[in-house]
Amino acid sequence: MFRFESPQYLYLIAFQLLLVALHYYSLYRRRKSLRRYGEPDLVRQLYVDVSRIRPEVKFWLAQAALLCFIVALARPQYGTKVETRERQGIEAIIALDVSNSMLAEDVKPNRLQKAKMMVSNMVDEMKDDKIGLIVFAGQAFTQLPITSDYVSAKMFLETISPSMINVQGTDIAAAIRLAMRSFTPQDDVSRAIFVITDGEDNEEQGIEAAKEAAKMGLRIYVLGIGDPAGAPVPIEGTNQYITDQQGNIVMSKLSEEMCREIARAGNGSYIYVDNSSSAQKKLSEQLDRLAKSTIESQIYSEFDEQFQGFLLLGLLFLFIDALLLERRNRRLHVFQKLKNKK
Repeated sequence: MFRFESPQYLYLIAFQLLLVALHYYSLYRRRKSLRRYGEPDLVRQLYVDVSRIRPEVKFWLAQAALLCFIVALARPQYGTKVETRERQGIEAIIALDVSNSMLAEDVKPNRLQKAKMMVSNMVDEMKDDKIGLIVFAGQAFTQLPITSDYVSAKMFLETISPSMINVQGTDIAAAIRLAMRSFTPQDDVSRAIFVITDGEDNEEQGIEAAKEAAKMGLRIYVLGIGDPAGAPVPIEGTNQYITDQQGNIVMSKLSEEMCREIARAGNGSYIYVDNSSSAQKKLSEQLDRLAKSTIESQIYSEFDEQFQGFLLLGLLFLFIDALLLERRNRRLHVFQKLKNKK
């Protein structure tokens, strides 16, 4: 594995590019000034001993040396040893409903945004756990494979929206079955699936899928979000609401009974999500109750410094630059004239 221990120093390359731009701008101004004194070919004859190529070569030697020093300063390293370390944690898959009904605003700012905030807070509480993200509506897709990279988890979480899935509906069974296949193959690890939905399961196979997960030793926790009395569903990006074929506004209701049955079949529990913070507290309590098991992670534990090679190369470029004069080599110039006469 290759990495830079101090990658912030690589931003100095932008400063080096500025130097190159200033160099060529200076050459342009110099040539423009020389044209005022006469024809370029005539002016060039006044500078017989001045080389046009050597100053440019010296400039690029200096730039190559500077680049080597910048890379050395960033401390390039190669990983040389892989260790398997054991950590205490759980594996959790978040299955998030992204159907259009999750845009209902009975929970502020809306059901989906509230769910995303809860998952974000959940990730903030994790230390040695692994998490994965699944989005579902009429179909289910993996948004983020299970990982301990919490920064990526929150980044992928922010991009979730109903427009991700064209097939509408709420197929909870598909989400649970996909989650069942998304865990690592490691044994003796506590695993749980957290389904966040308004419970309008169009397929009505979620209970069977939860029973299958329970037989595998998984726990299903269902977070039901929304108002059981129902709320209109906005059309994303507009101020209008979804209507049926008769033109009536569609009301989306939280199906608490469905959520409870799925949680019960999955040996988990049901949490009702409203505008208060009580659901977040209950979610944290459920996470704490899950048994903490040992999780194995492979990491690079030793890195060899590689900056020495870049440092020596930079010094070599500087040494060549110091030996190379800007004026022409007179002996070589005389030899070239004799060769031309022949």
